[in-house]
Amino acid sequence: MSAPCLLGAGRVAALIPAAGSGTRLGLGPKAFVEVAGRSLLARSVAALRPLVDEVLVALPEDLPLPADLAALDVQAVVGGSTRQASVRRLLHATAADTVLIHDAARPFLPENVVLDLLEAVAETGAATVALPVADTLVRAGTPGRWGELVPREGLWAVQTPQAFRRAALLAAHEQAARDGAQVTDDASLITRGGGQVRLVPGDARLFKVTTPGDLHLAAALAATWDAGGPQ
Repeated sequence: MSAPCLLGAGRVAALIPAAGSGTRLGLGPKAFVEVAGRSLLARSVAALRPLVDEVLVALPEDLPLPADLAALDVQAVVGGSTRQASVRRLLHATAADTVLIHDAARPFLPENVVLDLLEAVAETGAATVALPVADTLVRAGTPGRWGELVPREGLWAVQTPQAFRRAALLAAHEQAARDGAQVTDDASLITRGGGQVRLVPGDARLFKVTTPGDLHLAAALAATWDAGGPQ
């Protein structure tokens, strides 16, 4: 019996919108960028595949799955012009009861985080991985100058995966499409309609590879991760 079934989440699909151009990183489609010989997308899929019933990926048009995904059971669909549009297409491509939405650019995903998330979504219907903010926060006054402190108490930095009952998230996406609303986060669509989203403690290693500096950090982490170090 799979972990999702044991946790009462029904059939679970991992949906990975990976159709972005990766402009800030400057190395082409970000999901195809390699860290220690493996694409970011392959690393994300490999972490999720043993814990879910199916994995679907939204890719740029005319681009096949990376070669290092050949050994994994993955279904590809053509992504949309935005992340939101890609997730909507992925939701239409599965009939799973529960969906995990994950950024390919967060390749280091501990198993316990996924299991905690699945347990939370089975109870609440919507949950996201996040970390309490630890840094001092300041709002700039004029560009590049210290303005005012922002209290960090109660603030969380949202990560992925995010987990939802598919029917509820699809309804939220359809409503947003009718309203012309654009968001960068699926949990925001649930709360936009009055729903509640549980916060599940994440992991600092679930950082998003966005800049060249992040890529160097990922390469250093991969050396331990690939060697089977503590996860």
